[in-house]
Amino acid sequence: MSFRQLQSYYQCAMLEIETKFRVLNEEFSLRYDRNPINNIHTRLKSALSIRDKLIRNNLPLTIESIENNLDDIAGIRIVCAFCEDVYDLEKALLQQDDIELIRRKDYIQNPKENGYRSLHLIVSVPIFLSNQKRMTKVEVQIRTVAMDSWASLEHQLRYKKDIDNSANIENELLTCAELSRELDLRMNHLRKMIL
Repeated sequence: MSFRQLQSYYQCAMLEIETKFRVLNEEFSLRYDRNPINNIHTRLKSALSIRDKLIRNNLPLTIESIENNLDDIAGIRIVCAFCEDVYDLEKALLQQDDIELIRRKDYIQNPKENGYRSLHLIVSVPIFLSNQKRMTKVEVQIRTVAMDSWASLEHQLRYKKDIDNSANIENELLTCAELSRELDLRMNHLRKMIL
């Protein structure tokens, strides 16, 4: 198999997962008269990023190594309005009989040290080719608008930069993460007051 073929398999798997979430969003809209998903972002890791990650982890530069060792070639980020939506969408996705959960990391209940919050799932989904069914991994991140805003801004501020006063910056980012958490809690409270 060529690298180009492998990339197309990951692209197809990402489309499968994206379609599943779009269908769920439509169903939730009909059932609850609102859409839980604000937006969906997809990303296919570039050949250069794949190579760099393999080298960084002292892994062979082969197709087999990519498939066996990297779980984030295809990625999809689902941004929801409310924290409850994150877990409702997770449950709805994982109860589908063609989805296999490989790994789950809940950074909402257990935020990273820097304040990052999101639910990460590595799932395997079948893609149907002309002559075979192929299980392919996709990284799924589900988070709220507030979590996504914080993560995007934190990435812009820190990505590949040598920062002076890094301790002060880290403290400020952690404070902002707590404010985004507070925003999620307050918005959820308002939602319950309205319903």
